[in-house]
Amino acid sequence: MSYTCLIIDDEPLARELIETYLDKLPDFELIASCSSAIEASSILNTTKIDLLFLDIEMPVLKGTDFFKNLVYKPQVIFTTAYRDYAVDGFELNAVDYLLKPIFFERFFLAIQKFLKQERKSISSDSPEDTVHKKIDFVFVNKAKKQIKVLFDDVLYIESLKDYIKIHLENEALTIKESISSFEKRIDKRFIRLHRSYIVNSEKITAYTKNDVEIGRIEIPIGNSYKDNMLAFFK
Repeated sequence: MSYTCLIIDDEPLARELIETYLDKLPDFELIASCSSAIEASSILNTTKIDLLFLDIEMPVLKGTDFFKNLVYKPQVIFTTAYRDYAVDGFELNAVDYLLKPIFFERFFLAIQKFLKQERKSISSDSPEDTVHKKIDFVFVNKAKKQIKVLFDDVLYIESLKDYIKIHLENEALTIKESISSFEKRIDKRFIRLHRSYIVNSEKITAYTKNDVEIGRIEIPIGNSYKDNMLAFFK
């Protein structure tokens, strides 16, 4: 299993150090490394992050204040050069609190704490809950607002060059994002059938080797995607 990570720290050397440590861990994927909470906001609103490395003392907005106001809170490991902030970090249910300079042995221990919490969370969930854990929705940017879209409500996604149209049960949302980028943010119930279409497999009512149907809607299957489609339904 792979875990997505995001680093927020105003010190370049601190970010580089955590990046180097993460490179040693094959199951952890670094999505971005940001110098401020403001820079990271759009990423957290549009991308599923499993583990956040967050510096507490930063200009403009403290890491703890930023984390308190997140709509979706990933697991967090706070980092700081100030020991006095430890209480603030743990009051926010942080996985761990790393005091700078951070040594790999201490970093690795924090990662083990994260993995232990993840295993405990999965074992306490029902099988159905585990499948959709943390990935049953996505936020999309529409008219300067972050709109929550539940995967259960999505019928299919259509590419319109630099935009995509997300077709829902009773409406459609057009947002500026590539279909390939959006594909990385959705779960395994969605199938890429065509360079221009992704469908929710749970909404398919019929299919042939050339197309699928969602109610009265027919969506073509691209030649290069036919094997994937047939394998999915075997």
